[in-house]
Amino acid sequence: MAMLKLKPTCKDYLWGGEKLRTDFGIESDLNPLAEAWVLSCHKDGPSTIVNGPHAGQTLADYIAAQGRGILGTNCERFEDFPILTKFIDAKGNLSIQVHPSNEYALEHEGQYGKTEMWYILDCEPNAFLYYGFDHEISREEFERRIQDNTLTEVLNAAPVHKGDVFFIPAGTLHAICQGIVIAEIQQNSNVTYRVYDYGRVGADGKPRALHIPQALAVTELQPPKNHDFGGHLAQCDYFTVDAYINDFKGTAGPESFVSLLVVDGEGEVTCGEETLPVKKGDSIFLPANSGDFAVTGTLQALCTRV
Repeated sequence: MAMLKLKPTCKDYLWGGEKLRTDFGIESDLNPLAEAWVLSCHKDGPSTIVNGPHAGQTLADYIAAQGRGILGTNCERFEDFPILTKFIDAKGNLSIQVHPSNEYALEHEGQYGKTEMWYILDCEPNAFLYYGFDHEISREEFERRIQDNTLTEVLNAAPVHKGDVFFIPAGTLHAICQGIVIAEIQQNSNVTYRVYDYGRVGADGKPRALHIPQALAVTELQPPKNHDFGGHLAQCDYFTVDAYINDFKGTAGPESFVSLLVVDGEGEVTCGEETLPVKKGDSIFLPANSGDFAVTGTLQALCTRV
């Protein structure tokens, strides 16, 4: 089975910058360049295979043709491809937002909810993000603070540093703030409820839509909980993420595919008789049952399994 090198679909949201192009080698004509969906089977932004006999095919079409067995036995419980991985360059502030649970999203949006994790790749001095509340509040206070623009007064403003990890379960109010570049591993969903957007307007000159009733229904009104991931960067029902530096080995066994995301440096990935050169910004997909693989070089990589 072949290792697949993937090209992302990119997004030009108004808060984006240039770093995904200049620092991560993402090829796109979009300006600004806000997000690169580097591992995606989502209809709103699928990744495309760029190497081997399947070059030009979307990852979703490849999986459909090869059969869902290449995702591994741990994915049998999911109707769709379970995860979506992105690079995000927040030159400006993202909206303060929340994502619903599976139960709510399937009922109201026709797709899954969204639990996610962030790995901080780069940040400006004194950068911070919003991550839950700094104390528990009532739903009435939440609604009032949305209306009178004082919501940020009760949010948990968390300082960030390169290499920090944030785990954001569905229902956690959050916002990536300006001057931060992240890798995001999330459920395969594109449902976002905006609560506050700094009064900005979109490309059509109109204020971007807010989703206050939905946010009031799904937001957990308390500080974020501590999580023990047993040595992993993050672990939940949808993904397990580990970080590696320089040379490392692994196995793509029968239980799950493996996604390798190179976040710094360069090197090679070898699996079976095949070797691929990789560099910062590259996304590699190894189907389940690909067997042992080895990564060599001077690099940092995030390794994701289900």
